[in-house]
Amino acid sequence: MKNQTKISAVIITLNEQKALPAFLESLWFAHEIIVLDSYSTDNTIAVAKENKKVKVFERTFDDFSSQKNAAISKASHDWIVFFDPDEKITKQLSQEIINTLKDPKAIAYYVKREFYFMGKKIKFSGLQNDHVIRLFNKNYCSYNQNLVHEVMQANGRTSTLKNKLPHYSYSSFDNYTAKMHHYSALKAKMLYNKAVQPKLYHFFFRPWWRFVNQYFFKLGILDGKRGFILAYVSAFSVFKRYVNLWLLYRNIK
Repeated sequence: MKNQTKISAVIITLNEQKALPAFLESLWFAHEIIVLDSYSTDNTIAVAKENKKVKVFERTFDDFSSQKNAAISKASHDWIVFFDPDEKITKQLSQEIINTLKDPKAIAYYVKREFYFMGKKIKFSGLQNDHVIRLFNKNYCSYNQNLVHEVMQANGRTSTLKNKLPHYSYSSFDNYTAKMHHYSALKAKMLYNKAVQPKLYHFFFRPWWRFVNQYFFKLGILDGKRGFILAYVSAFSVFKRYVNLWLLYRNIK
């Protein structure tokens, strides 16, 4: 990696011991790897420390934006790659990152993601245009204040890399639904902070519309049974969001 622009790979973790070994190997092109862990109860930290490039830090999780910005602050180099452990960094993508940083034309780069669910690639369901910033210069970029579904704010020109990023969010149905429930709780907290009051409209219409929009208008129906399951879980997560919001107003746990 002589004369290569210095790259810091940054990740946040919680109980990722299974996915971590292969994921860390795929970051071969990085000069350092920052792991910010949320006090995992499995062997995540021990696994991370087996890689000589890794620097491990711990921080109590409050929300995704704060956690990710805290992780970025630990990086030694200006250029950051920030992938999730359930994303597969292909050799083609990593090589494109190296080549791009030889003469960068932007301060942040989007990567198009391919979503895999229950062992199959999802081609529709509103996920066909999924793209996220995964390579950026930390001097011009930071995550916004969203507690969940955080967005990278880039103060400058952005571009898109050619190679796609496989995203394997599903490991088991229970794991996937637990993740949706966690997101729903964080979204409820965001709404609570904005003083949004839950109404019958939120409990009945919003979940129904999420299902109809994702399954029919965004063509989830073309993804077969998986498209139906995704739309159903997504709709239920909306319902759960407003239940959580209702509980927050009543101080019920």
